[in-house]
Amino acid sequence: MFGRWYADWMVRWETALTTRDTNRVVRPLEWGFDWLTDFSLLAAVSNEDSPDALRRMVEINQDIVRRGPEFYGYQTPTDFRLEERHAELYPTNVRPETLAQAERVLSDAQSGKSLPAQFLRFTSPVKTKYPENDAVNARWYPEPPHKTPGRKRQAIVVLPQWNADAFSHNALCSIFNRFGIAGLRLSKPYHDIRRPAELQRSDYAVSSNVGRTIAACRQAVTDIRSCIDWLQEQGYEQFGVLGTSLGSCYAFMAAAFDPRIQVCAFNHASTQFGDVVWTGQSTRHVRAAFEANGLSQTDVRSIFTGISPLSVMDRFAAERTRQSLVIHATWDLTFLRAFSLDVLRNFRERGVNYVSRVLPCGHYTTGETPYKYLDGWYMGSFIHKAYKQMRERAA
Repeated sequence: MFGRWYADWMVRWETALTTRDTNRVVRPLEWGFDWLTDFSLLAAVSNEDSPDALRRMVEINQDIVRRGPEFYGYQTPTDFRLEERHAELYPTNVRPETLAQAERVLSDAQSGKSLPAQFLRFTSPVKTKYPENDAVNARWYPEPPHKTPGRKRQAIVVLPQWNADAFSHNALCSIFNRFGIAGLRLSKPYHDIRRPAELQRSDYAVSSNVGRTIAACRQAVTDIRSCIDWLQEQGYEQFGVLGTSLGSCYAFMAAAFDPRIQVCAFNHASTQFGDVVWTGQSTRHVRAAFEANGLSQTDVRSIFTGISPLSVMDRFAAERTRQSLVIHATWDLTFLRAFSLDVLRNFRERGVNYVSRVLPCGHYTTGETPYKYLDGWYMGSFIHKAYKQMRERAA
């Protein structure tokens, strides 16, 4: 009896949180072949009016899977630099309380109540049509001096959820500093300071423009790997990634192509990008565009195969020394529980070294009290233990 009441209450709460923002936009379907022409000859000879556009996009994704190292390959940026400035919130909703918070952050900076922060900046290896998006931004949390001489220096790249503001997950980096681990909190493509002025939300990261969504994942992967390049230049030797929701997908894809990433924390996970787009509450406006043009769930899964974790599962699993955490939520209406269980099944079948943790809430309610503290404990305790083990193996 109590279990059913709790489940109903959680679903109602989760639904309320996913419907409170009023600035989601249903955009038209665009195939976005022009975003992939530098990689695919088929994309270069295709356009929005191609009568067989769906088939072409499916074939392009199959080509991405076949030539993954090339698609996600990159040249290390040459313009790494640290920039000092006051942090801004960059909210993605227009709720009064959020706008008031953004004003307080700005006021504190102007009055001297808040201190400037350091940000790593560089030009993304993947170029887009938006200069502000191509200027990568990662807030820098250097670790305090170590008490143990000769200890290997460790760092983690942190990627928050889709539509995160610029303060999301900063507290995690501060916690990791206490463990002696440096943190880079990466602004994903089209997020916070990288968001084009025409947008209120980070819509271009996931949208009904298929090619642009794929290109955003490609850019995120190369940005993560570039961050690790910079960390290596600073003398760091051991690396991990932590991603939440969309950040989890980006982190997984990066780890699959970069063996330097030895610790992974996936906070909500799924095997298929398209299944999340089709079934998730937070992407209903994206699904609407696909449905209006007669696409099915199978079609949407196929046109996003190239950015789906399942497509690189074998590559990810081949790195046997890697340690992974997968957190999923029982009443998740965005990353359905079945999709997370499929991740765990694939991990088991391939012998991946992983830890599974379950939250008694949903996707959005993960960020609410008391569940955010449980989620933080799962991530913090795993990172602490995994990095300690990594140090001991290297000793």
